[in-house]
Amino acid sequence: MKKSKAFAIILIVLLLTVGIGYMDIWGYDGNGTGNASDIKLGLDLAGGVSITYQVVGEENPSETDMADTIYKLQQRVANYSTEAQVYQEGSNRIAIEIPGVTDAEAILAQLGRPGALYFISQTDADGNPNYTTQGDVTVLNKSIDELMADGSIVISGTDVADARAVSQTNSMNNLEYAVSLSLTPEGTTKFAQATQNAVMNGYQTIGIYYDGQFVSVPRVNEVIANGSASITGSFTYEEAENLASTIRIGGLSLELEELHSKVVGAQLGIDAINTSLKAGAIGLAIVAVFMIIIYFIPGLASAIALCLYVALIVLLLIGFNDVLTLTLPGIAGIILSIGMAVDANVVVFARIREELGKGDSVESAINTGYAKALSAIIDGNVTTLIAAIVLMILGPSNVKGFAQTLALGIVVSMFTALFITKWIMKSFYALGLRDVAFYGKGKERKTIDFLSKKGIFIAVSVIVILAGFGFMGMNASKGNGALNYSLDFVGGTATTVDFDRSYTLQELNDTVVPRIAAVTGSNVQVQTVQNSNEVIFKTSTLASAVRSSLEDMLANEFGVNRTSITTETISSTISDEMKRDTIIAVIVAIICMLIYIRVRFKDIRFGVSSVLALMHDVLVVLAFYAAARVSVSNTFVACMLTIVGYSINATIVIFDRVRENMKNAGKADVLPIVNKSVTQTLSRSIFTSLTTFVMVALLYFFGVSSIKDFALPLMVGIGCGCYSSVCLAGAFWIILSKKFPAKEKN
Repeated sequence: MKKSKAFAIILIVLLLTVGIGYMDIWGYDGNGTGNASDIKLGLDLAGGVSITYQVVGEENPSETDMADTIYKLQQRVANYSTEAQVYQEGSNRIAIEIPGVTDAEAILAQLGRPGALYFISQTDADGNPNYTTQGDVTVLNKSIDELMADGSIVISGTDVADARAVSQTNSMNNLEYAVSLSLTPEGTTKFAQATQNAVMNGYQTIGIYYDGQFVSVPRVNEVIANGSASITGSFTYEEAENLASTIRIGGLSLELEELHSKVVGAQLGIDAINTSLKAGAIGLAIVAVFMIIIYFIPGLASAIALCLYVALIVLLLIGFNDVLTLTLPGIAGIILSIGMAVDANVVVFARIREELGKGDSVESAINTGYAKALSAIIDGNVTTLIAAIVLMILGPSNVKGFAQTLALGIVVSMFTALFITKWIMKSFYALGLRDVAFYGKGKERKTIDFLSKKGIFIAVSVIVILAGFGFMGMNASKGNGALNYSLDFVGGTATTVDFDRSYTLQELNDTVVPRIAAVTGSNVQVQTVQNSNEVIFKTSTLASAVRSSLEDMLANEFGVNRTSITTETISSTISDEMKRDTIIAVIVAIICMLIYIRVRFKDIRFGVSSVLALMHDVLVVLAFYAAARVSVSNTFVACMLTIVGYSINATIVIFDRVRENMKNAGKADVLPIVNKSVTQTLSRSIFTSLTTFVMVALLYFFGVSSIKDFALPLMVGIGCGCYSSVCLAGAFWIILSKKFPAKEKN
């Protein structure tokens, strides 16, 4: 490479980093347009709109109908944000909280009145028209009650199982967009009769009426008896999706009416964002300095590439703000991807030093190092990326934000690690920094016999895991719950207080929250209400005596009028269906990872060993949750998924080295090969764990209480992931190899 080209590459990278960073902070016009403030933040970081609905005509609807309605509403409002929350209040109310929006009226107008959907025949039994169409406007000639009485309502929303926008080919072989309907068994029977009547009466229409107006009046062209129908027209995809979404929201088990709506503040507040940014900036600086001290010129190259990585991530978060909402779990995904970006560099640099230790030139060592590290980097990142994609597709809304930022971070980190760092390093070399001393020469380490201690390692892990189950049992026997579940999992009580003045979130956390926690003995979540003095405090379920004590305290210490205090029992924001979807998504992700590892490594035992190692890490962290009584909130799932991604990546790097050494050793004893492989990758395991640990530790040190509850078990998981990959993964593979030996090839 010529010096002029090398200088140009470094200059371009630096200008790109500074330029993108400038846009991230000041926007593309220098006045804040399109800057980081445009990133859509979740309820925990920025607040949003809260809407409360009440069931029409029923004071005590069944638990099944309420659960079904909540789940379907969750699916519907996920179109606004993957982090939207839906939960039950009292016996017949449902609350929806949508982050990143401030116009409650616009949301209400789009949602309409959930559950108020009817399919109406064009005429009644006597041939009288039920509705009249003039131009593009269709109006009812009768009331809904009259239509119900004379049988003109063909089916209602509850007879619709699903509605989706689809693309299909019409009779002229042209592509068109349509809405595909799937009906329930009862709906299928009723719709078959209705379409038969429509055909017999001259191919009449069946109008779809929602929340006071017709949303579509399709003509019936044939008898539909199989429970599947298609609504066609001159739709764009957006129009077809909007109609399908309207039908889904109208197909709820219960009809709802708005009780009230309001704009609520962040649960964590601006301090959570500021402290997270401070922790991230300090963490990146420490990691950059660490990489330079340990790896010299390659470390400097990686530090520059890491700065570009951060600038690109922020830019992409701004660009994808229509489909991505950043929350605390999302920040977890970014932290994991930063750790993987550092890891890729560490794997490469270790390989370069090995080649220099063999006597290769610097230029040759760089090329060989990248070539040999490529498979480990690809396998580790692709395995985690597979999990992220599966979670995005199958996971519930509270998992999608984590999966989205993780997938985004992995793609960008692979680009910066495999290309940007390499170009910068080669440019430094071309500019004259060619001395081996600038890159470090690897030394042959004495192989550590990890496998001779595998019995001790496994025994220690089993004891820790069993102790965790023991703590769970003791906690449950005392009536405290096996784990310290937060409101997100078990629900509780929402107390709305109208103070005599407005309080900032910081003031509430410093003065009011500690007193409420002391009276209720519960963790407290806080939400302010925009343009009012109202504050919502969410706690564990409060008995009547505790509620009375809480009212006394608020009245005596903060001058609150008792009549302004209202309480309501609320359900968990993480429904049983969401838990089920999470479990299914994780299982599918693990299966997909196993398949990938089986294909890449040609040995399913590597995949099974990797899964055993990550299960070990999850169980150990679960034991920590039980012993330390750390709050199990909606960040629990993100924490566990982060640990799974971290663990599988760390194990893959070691197994990649085992695979390589086995190819070179032929039929040699596998025990020394595994010990050698673990020893060769030991510095990578320690350094990557250390840099990621520093990032999370700073998040814990600077963070507010909710962030601390997230960061602390994550720190335990990072340490545990390092331990399991070094001390257990190879041992698991050896045990499986002896138990299930590979078949000899002819």
